[in-house]
Order: sequence, then structure tokens, then C-alpha cells
Amino acid sequence: MNMTPAAAPPFAKGLVGVVAAQTALSSVDGTNGVLTYRGYNIHDLAGKASYEEVVHLLLRGHLPARAELGALDQSLRGNRGLPQPVLDHIAAAPAGATPMDVLRTAVSMLAYFEAETEDISVEATLRKGLRLVAQFPTIVAAIHRRRQGQAAVAPDPALGHAANFLYMLHGQAQSDLQNQAANLYLVLLADHSLNASTFTARVAASTNADLHAAVTAAIGALKGNLHGGAAEATMNMLLEIGPIEQVDPFVDRAFETKRKIMGIGHRIYKSGDPRARHLLEWARRMEAAQGRGANYVDMALGVERAVLRHKELYPNVDFFSAPMLYYLGIPTDLDTCVFATSRVVGWTAHVIEQYNDATLIRPGADYVGPKAQSYVELDKRG
Repeated sequence: MNMTPAAAPPFAKGLVGVVAAQTALSSVDGTNGVLTYRGYNIHDLAGKASYEEVVHLLLRGHLPARAELGALDQSLRGNRGLPQPVLDHIAAAPAGATPMDVLRTAVSMLAYFEAETEDISVEATLRKGLRLVAQFPTIVAAIHRRRQGQAAVAPDPALGHAANFLYMLHGQAQSDLQNQAANLYLVLLADHSLNASTFTARVAASTNADLHAAVTAAIGALKGNLHGGAAEATMNMLLEIGPIEQVDPFVDRAFETKRKIMGIGHRIYKSGDPRARHLLEWARRMEAAQGRGANYVDMALGVERAVLRHKELYPNVDFFSAPMLYYLGIPTDLDTCVFATSRVVGWTAHVIEQYNDATLIRPGADYVGPKAQSYVELDKRG
């Protein structure tokens, strides 16, 4: 009998080049800069589809007919409320608490009040996912109001998903332009293949953990500034630069000191993120409508040009979403929570795919530590 051990699989740092799952939800062509949701090019959805339509597309597999959209919209509007203990948790959070920490804990708490928490069937997970999609804007808006020293604003059932979110954030209805910009952002961020937070959600789901557990895990992964936290870091960078004349010196110093330029570069896209152009267009519209003194769009474009003088790197989705969210009146440290408000539908859809796959995700590790050490009794150790 041949007892030769099987060769270990090659080590792939950061799982680069490793295909860990099959998905029918979204595809990313990094070479040509193409993103699709279930075969629909993101350019055909941006500015045309509502977030509610994208929710139906990702969860149910097709763009909804009018009656289907009406039923989904009614479900979302009817599930926006939060249990009082979750609202109490948000209100009791320290004023300096990181919003993503408050969001993560609130979502975990929601499992206490979910009648179907332990039911991981597809239909139960779809129902729970819709409830989470409806509840995320309410949580994030309440976190913002708490940090402003203001009372949470109850959802308005007369408003659509994006418009209601801005209404709860600011305490009054916003303009059509602002509502459309928020809807565009939610559409563009809804899913993005096997990114870090989605992979985290699928790892949790592969153990048969419930949806709230998987989404809580995903929120933890999204928090980092190499993933969802990049928009916050990008806007803080633009604010740090100051006058637009300082863009070139700032970028030059960053390259000299090996400081990372936030929002520039992407692991997958090599010629530019297809979502960036839509966010740039709408950030420009928002800036023009508000007549802001500081031109953060031109500043961002200046950073892009300055970076290209040093290295061929292009903006990712976070780069132009940063000024657009800023013009929506969203403080920078809330940006990642708003990202999660969109991405929760993608996480849910991937969790369902993982349940259907029914395979535990358990990669190997390349051990590089010491070998064949001998145990020494405690009294004999130096």
C-alpha cells in the first residue's frame, strides 16, 4: 500500500486566486471593469432601478413585476420598526461609541426578538432577510440621532426605502435629488461577489449558524478600513488635505512616506471600478445643487490624477461615494453603517446560497512554526 502523504495544496496568501464558492448572485470582471447582478450590468441598473427592485432581484432571482414589487415594498414598510430594548440599547450607547459597534450589537440583539431565529430554511431566511433589510435604516438613523443628542425618528410608511432612511436621519423629508442619490448608492453597494464581509457571512452560514449570526459576523468584517471603512477614511483624507492646492503635495508626501491613499486601488478591478463613475456623477450633482464652498469632487479628481503620476491605480467604489455621502449630510463615521444598510441584502442572498450548498468552509493552513519539540516539566524550564 502506498503510504506517501498527499501533497499539500499550494499556499495562497489572502486566498488570492482561490475560488471558494459558486454564486449566481453577482459577477465581477476585474480586467474589463464589469459588475453584474444576476446577469444585469450595473450600468443598466444604476439610476433606473429602485433599491427595492434590486432586493427582489437578489433574493427572488428576477426583477419583479409590478405586483411582486408592491408586495415586497409593503413587507419592507411593515417591518421597519425595532423592539424597544434595541432602541434602548442604541440610546444607552456611550456618546463616543463607534457606530459600527452599536450596529453590530443591535443586529445581534434582534435575534432575541426574532421568532424564526433558529429556522434556517430558505423561506424563513428570506423572511428574516427582508426584516433585516427593513430594520437596518432604522437602526442606523437611530444611532445618528443618538449621537446628535436627538430622539429617534419613527419610520414614515408613506416613503420609499431610500427616502425614509434620509427622513429618519434628518428628521424631515429630503429633496428628490437627495433621495435619488441615496437610492443609487444603495443599488450600487447591494452585492459584490465574494468580498471579505460576504465571505465571512458565508463561513458562518456554512456551520448552519442562523442569519443574524452570519450578518453580525459580516458587520465585523465590514468595519475595517481595507473594506467598508474605506469611504470614511477617504472623506477624512479629503478633509485633511484642506485647500485644493494642497492635493499634489499631499499625494507626493504620501508616496514618499508610503502612506496608503484611501479609496484608490482595488484587489479585483485593474482599470477602474464600474460603480465609481455613477457615484462621481451624482456627487457632482449634489455639490452643484448645494453650492458648497469646498469642492470635494474636484479635490477627489485631483487626488486621482496625482496618484496616476506615481502609479496606475484607479478609484474604487468608496472614493466618490465619500463626497456623495458627505453631501447627503451623513457624518464620515457613519459611512460604513450606510454601506451595511445596502449590503445586508447581498449578505442574506449569499447566506441562502451557502445553506443550499451545505458545505462547511474549512480551509487548510500552512504550518510554519517549530517542529518536534519535547515537553519539559515546569520546574526544569529556564
